[in-house]
Amino acid sequence: MKIYNFSPKQRLTLKWWNIEKYRTYDAVICDGAVRSGKTLSMSLGFIFWASSSFRGGTFALCGKTITSLRRNVIEPLIPILSENGFTCSEKVSRNFIDISFDGNTNRFYLFGGKDEGSASLIQGITLCGVFFDEVVLMPRSFVEQALARCSVSGSKMWFNCNPDNPAHWFYNEWIKKSKEKNALYIHFTMDDNPSLSETLKERYKRLYSGAFYERFVLGKWTASEGIVYPMFNINTHVYSYEIECEKYVISCDYGTVNPSSFGLWGLSDGIWHRIREYYYSSKREGISRTDEEHYSALERLAGGLSISKVIVDPSAASFIECIRRHGRFRVVKADNDVITGIRNVCTALKQNKLRFHESCRDIIWEFSLYRWNDKCGTDAPVKENDHAMDDMRYFVADMLVPENDSGFFAVSVAR
Repeated sequence: MKIYNFSPKQRLTLKWWNIEKYRTYDAVICDGAVRSGKTLSMSLGFIFWASSSFRGGTFALCGKTITSLRRNVIEPLIPILSENGFTCSEKVSRNFIDISFDGNTNRFYLFGGKDEGSASLIQGITLCGVFFDEVVLMPRSFVEQALARCSVSGSKMWFNCNPDNPAHWFYNEWIKKSKEKNALYIHFTMDDNPSLSETLKERYKRLYSGAFYERFVLGKWTASEGIVYPMFNINTHVYSYEIECEKYVISCDYGTVNPSSFGLWGLSDGIWHRIREYYYSSKREGISRTDEEHYSALERLAGGLSISKVIVDPSAASFIECIRRHGRFRVVKADNDVITGIRNVCTALKQNKLRFHESCRDIIWEFSLYRWNDKCGTDAPVKENDHAMDDMRYFVADMLVPENDSGFFAVSVAR
């Protein structure tokens, strides 16, 4: 791994606990733009602090999931620690890492805080310190339970995140009250990562638009407003020609009272094309359809094509079972993380990885109506005119991994 010098903010994140001016703080909070170097410098600082302050101590490393924590934090961190004289012994089956330096060993448990039930996973443990990667993605109950575990004298709390909606609890309870919480607050921009080239900075600027641009590129806590997909352009994203595809997938948002929307997608020259769709509204048509009638529509949508999989709204248990019972299609439950899914669709549209045939009128119509709900105080789209939007989001979450979530990272490291 090539070694670079740290920027001033990265050095502060590394060493604040050992600087006279800051060592009395109980916590450090780093927020700001993506790829600004905050995660690596903070995780290194956390390990250095733990190794200097405790012998045989127990600590927690927390992410939204253990998988994302390993990808974003552990995998980049371990080689650098090894280069600097640390010994790391990971017990994958038990989700902990023993990290040793100069004869001193501490244990670091890995926790995922993906939902309200995650708080129970961290109950009962006594911690010398806790590290939260992307804390805004975790439920408050999990974060506060983890903080309550830090009962050892001298324990400290480490938080990093990209900005979210200004109504988010973490922004209001920790960032706005950082002095009250006795926390050091450090705001990062892409310029605080000296290993990030101007070319890469421009690439990240092209990935986002709207609120996501202001949050992930400018590092601002900004409310979502207006059209959800302002980057959708009929001249760019709608086509009328015939194509030959190498692979086919169908995505389904299923409704009984609400409309059902199915999309047939084909991969051609690295671009996924929505070739045709099925959209049925019982309110519009005046009569509801059964699972079997919707399945017949699915068969007609597929025609004689070989369909790799059918991705279905995870709440549509009876329809999923109906598809399985017929035995023709492999059916999988969709990932229904709405905000992450919307961000992934934004990236796919910006990168021109999605096209829509002009005959797919319902999804084109929904693009013009799908808006953020500016009355609820959090990130959420208005639950109207969103059924084709949902089936598209399910498709993208399953079949497209956007560049910003592909595991690429840029780091800045000093010996």
